[in-house]
Amino acid sequence: MATSRKKVVIRKFTRDWVAGYLPADGFARQGKIELLDLCGKVLTLQNEELKWICFVRDFNSGEVNNPERLLRKNFAGRPRGEGLWLRLQFQDGEILEGLAENNLTLLGEDGFFLTPPDIRGNTQRIWIPRSALITLEVLAVIGVSAKKRPSSAEEKVEQETLFPLARN
Repeated sequence: MATSRKKVVIRKFTRDWVAGYLPADGFARQGKIELLDLCGKVLTLQNEELKWICFVRDFNSGEVNNPERLLRKNFAGRPRGEGLWLRLQFQDGEILEGLAENNLTLLGEDGFFLTPPDIRGNTQRIWIPRSALITLEVLAVIGVSAKKRPSSAEEKVEQETLFPLARN
């Protein structure tokens, strides 16, 4: 297991939550998560009982019911980042939008990472277990805009030489 651990708040479908530390990646193994809780004990949690894992900036939010402070759950407009704009529906009926990387990590066996709509909040990214979802809808593929190709007239213009060859 990695030596560097990140702060997380794990939300269960029972609306209970637990705070602790997880590695940044590779923490889900064989349908289980091993969490180092705030008391220093290792807790083993099944993926089926988890709604999401929020990687947070701070544990001291002061909010007992919403420690991950995930206030905005959908985008007001088109997201600015690049990736797959997803809309997820959880088993409890809640809907969440976010950006996922446009690569094969979305097809991962246990789950995938999502960037929430408000990255300035306490939650920086979310890990979603596959078992928590009813539907996953791709709203858009947002990519980097291609650079403008020069027109044929611009291609023919050559750069002037700054230092012409000295003639002796």
